[in-house]
Order: sequence, then C-alpha cells, then structure tokens
Amino acid sequence: MKIAINTRFLLPGQLEGFGWYTHEIVRRMVLAHPEDEFIFLFDRPYDKRFVYAENVTPVALAPRARFALQFLAWFEWSVPKALKKYHADVFFSPDSMCSLSTRVPTVMTCHDLVPLHFPEQVPRLHRHYLLLVLPKFLRRADRILTVSAYVQQDITQTCGISLKKITAVYNACREGFIPLNETDKQIVRQRFSAGKPYFFYAGSIHPRKNIQRLIRAFDLFKTKTAAPLKLLLAGRFAWQTGEVLSAYEQATHRADIQFLGYVPEEDLPRLTAAATALTYLSISEGFGLPILEAMHCDTPVLAANTSCLPEIAGDAALLVDPFSEAAMAEGLEKLWSDQNFAQKLVEKGRVQRGKFNWDRAAEEVYEVLREVSYS
Repeated sequence: MKIAINTRFLLPGQLEGFGWYTHEIVRRMVLAHPEDEFIFLFDRPYDKRFVYAENVTPVALAPRARFALQFLAWFEWSVPKALKKYHADVFFSPDSMCSLSTRVPTVMTCHDLVPLHFPEQVPRLHRHYLLLVLPKFLRRADRILTVSAYVQQDITQTCGISLKKITAVYNACREGFIPLNETDKQIVRQRFSAGKPYFFYAGSIHPRKNIQRLIRAFDLFKTKTAAPLKLLLAGRFAWQTGEVLSAYEQATHRADIQFLGYVPEEDLPRLTAAATALTYLSISEGFGLPILEAMHCDTPVLAANTSCLPEIAGDAALLVDPFSEAAMAEGLEKLWSDQNFAQKLVEKGRVQRGKFNWDRAAEEVYEVLREVSYS
C-alpha cells in the first residue's frame, strides 16, 4: 500500500499540536509497516530526522502553506499532482485540512471545530477561508478521524455528517512525562519560581484558553488564603491577548504570576511534574493533552467541566465551571489545602492514563487508512 501523508507540521524545534500528533502517529505506522511505502509531503525543505525509515519517500512541495492563498495552492494544486505522480492509494491529512481536488481516497483528522464555533479567535489572515472550506473538507473526506468522542459528536451535530463516517482515536502522552522526587521538584522550583510552589498552565496564551479568568481566579485564591504559591503560564502569546494582559495588569498579586513564554521540550515535563497542580480551564478543546501529561507526572489537575475535558479527565481531575472565577478559585484552594484529596486524584490519574496509548492509536489510524484504500 502506498500511503501519502501531509507532513507539513513536522518542523524541527516546533512540534506543537498538529506536529506532535503527526510525529507520534506517523512514526509508529512507518516502523510497524515496513511492507508499505509512505510518501511524506512537506511544504518546505524537510529535516532528515523525520524520515523515519527506508520505506519513506520525502517530497517537498511549494508553496509554504501557512495562509489562505498558500493553503489553496498547496492542497488544491501541488498535493493532487504529487498524489498522482507517486500513485498513492490513500491520502492521510492529520491537520484538519485536506484536498478537494484529488480523487485519491482521503482520511482526514479533525481536531476540533474551533474555526466554526469561535471564528473571531482564528487569525484574520485565514479565518474566512477556514469558515468556508472546513465543512467542505469534512464532506469530501472518505473517513474522518477525531481525537475524542466529543469532537465526533460535534461534527455530526454541527455539520450533519453521519457518525458512521467518523472514528474517534484518542491521543496519548509523549515520552518524558514522569514523576519527580522532592529533591528534583525543588530544583525546578528554584529555577522557575524562586523556590516557591506553583500552579501551572501549559498551552498557548489565548482567550479561548481562558487565561484571563484563571488569572483573576488565582488573584481571588491568593487574597483569601495568602498561600505562598505562584502561577506559572507556559506558552506563546497568540492573537487577541489584550484581555489576558489587562487581567494581569489589574491583578493584586501579579508579582506572583509569571509568563514563561515558549518552554523548550526538555523543560516542560519537569515543570509539569513539579507543579502543585496543573490548571486547564479552556472554554473549548478537542482533546486537552496537558491533562494527560499531568497524570503521567502524578500531578493533580484542575480542569474545565466543558467540551472534551471531562471525557479525557474522567474522575481523575477536579472539574469546575470555567466561566466562574469563584469556582475556579475554590478549586485552586481545594487542591492546595486538601492533600488527601489531591493524592486521590493522582491515584485515579494512574488508572485513567492507561486508556491512552500511541501504539494503539497509530494502529487504529492505520486500519482506517487500509479500509479506505481498499474500499
């Protein structure tokens, strides 16, 4: 079987979101199926580290697909030509896009419907393009993969696409997220939080991630308890972050709030493992990977009770209303003051995390590709 794959997010030093998903799934498929040929379609010169084995043929296609007109040219011109040239049996696109122009059987992963539900939170440069084409992509794909049952149901309800066409395949935790002993935790605290315990958030700094309410909730928590905790926020500033900055500037305890910016991959697991708790209070998510990473680090989790997060967290997180700063502050206080409760969440997390496995996910994706290629 010849499997062509959109690998444009396999970028050295920039494996965020789509890139990690592509890497974890595709690497395992390539190594598990040496009998198949994989054609990797990049949109720029590729890094040889992403050519995982001899059964991979890497192809760089112009133009670099990062904005609307480039998307159009890459997916609707360059990709179909490459699929025809290399006689692909199936095309796998793991980044919520696909080609409308090719007749090659297509499997597409849709991670969420944020462009449809929150268009104002999508960069203006390609907002209207995604609003127009995402439903078309979903209808065109022969099969759709999602990363949670929540997204599976959302696609059906929002776009009217049959559940029979959609398969939910869970993400999993990447390597390196493991618990730390107290000595190592203190080393992390000395480096990042002046030796103080801290609540931790990892992800983009963006309105949909609810950072502005988290900051205000932390401020309430600090005012009520005078606890010696800090709030560390790891991630790049996205667009429309004015409300986040306003919340920070107005916070009474802003001296205890730190924006870490982009955190190198080697530091993120240690920051997660040394935290008093992970906070993940996003308004809408397709999966919520930091929750699973925290479970692997034996770190308690405070999460939103919306979208997919209850599905991923199970009973292994304290779930609160992400629109209530008071409820969020109470959650922070509970995880800080009730160590027995926090430890019970850790123990439940050790069970819950067993439901998510990259090897199993890769094989489930491969089976869908095989079914579509022979249908």
